[in-house]
Amino acid sequence: MDINDKVAIVTGAGSGIGRATAMRLAKEGAKVVVAEMDVSAGQETVDLISEAGGEATFVQTDVTVWDDLQRMVETAEQTYGGLDIMYNNAGIGSGRPAFPETDHDMVQRVVEVNLLGVIIGTQVAIEAMTRLGGGVIISTASMGGLNPMPRGPVYAATKAGVVHFTRSLAGLQEERNIRVNCVCPGLVDTPLVQRGRAASPEAGEPDLRPMLQPEDVAEAVVRLINNDGVTGLAMQVRAGQPMRLM
Repeated sequence: MDINDKVAIVTGAGSGIGRATAMRLAKEGAKVVVAEMDVSAGQETVDLISEAGGEATFVQTDVTVWDDLQRMVETAEQTYGGLDIMYNNAGIGSGRPAFPETDHDMVQRVVEVNLLGVIIGTQVAIEAMTRLGGGVIISTASMGGLNPMPRGPVYAATKAGVVHFTRSLAGLQEERNIRVNCVCPGLVDTPLVQRGRAASPEAGEPDLRPMLQPEDVAEAVVRLINNDGVTGLAMQVRAGQPMRLM
């Protein structure tokens, strides 16, 4: 799909991967709906896009709330005429203490944001895209969704769910002309990772693991949008290594 003049929604677009991707899509010529819980962060993303010559609008969105997601899609349709690209990016970590000592409410919230938010976000996007004859849906999973994460099993479980949810929707390309894929980044230098690092027992020690930048993940998202032959797949994105489809 050619991104220019398309309409895109990016959830969790107030910082990190979401902001970088929203800005990249706008640079490619998309009209972007910035969906974010934090009003000031979301509006800042819109301002950055506008300052760079792009077009964007903000809608406050909790991805676990059906009415918020419906309003998000309605904003895209009423402001820009439809929806072509949906990027389910909003996500959270489970924090400390680690599982099984993690607070029960936090466990539930991680599952709701990281997995349920992707599922119902995809559902509302499919409804809108079907009306226009097709589109592209991409979600943020993680390398933790492909490999065990002993220190983050709840997070890993949600991301594994995103991967298999994505793979299970491969048939939508034939049925509705909608492609569904996900990106599986390794460690990314985002506020989420920085907060997790600060709360870990290793806080204060140098972290020598190679890290991606949010813009690296944005590049992967753009590649998946542009490649009309790819659906139902997960793209691995790791620092210093070629991107790989699985």
